[in-house]
Amino acid sequence: MAQDAKYVTLTDANFQAEVLESDVPVLVDFWAVWCGPCRIIAPIIEELAVEFQGKAKIAKLDVDHNPQSAMSFGIRSIPTLLFFKNGQVVDQLIGTAPKRVLAERLENLASQPA
Repeated sequence: MAQDAKYVTLTDANFQAEVLESDVPVLVDFWAVWCGPCRIIAPIIEELAVEFQGKAKIAKLDVDHNPQSAMSFGIRSIPTLLFFKNGQVVDQLIGTAPKRVLAERLENLASQPA
């Protein structure tokens, strides 16, 4: 992970520890380098990572390099955003969305008791 990046770079190897065993809600952005809409949403993901630091974890998974995790969650189109709480998928969004929508969903998850 780059020094200035606030989001977690996921791999098939660290998915379990970073997402499923996380004690805070996690937003996972399933993306790929060649995906146009993924590039559109990337700056929003990075802003959310800064804003939710300490309250929620923001993570990105490159589906081309980590097909196992993408397949296990049935990811068929990207970007797909999955919201995890206590190791379970509790919400999902396919395609791009305004930052406000993502922030509201994260806020709701972060404010709920575990």
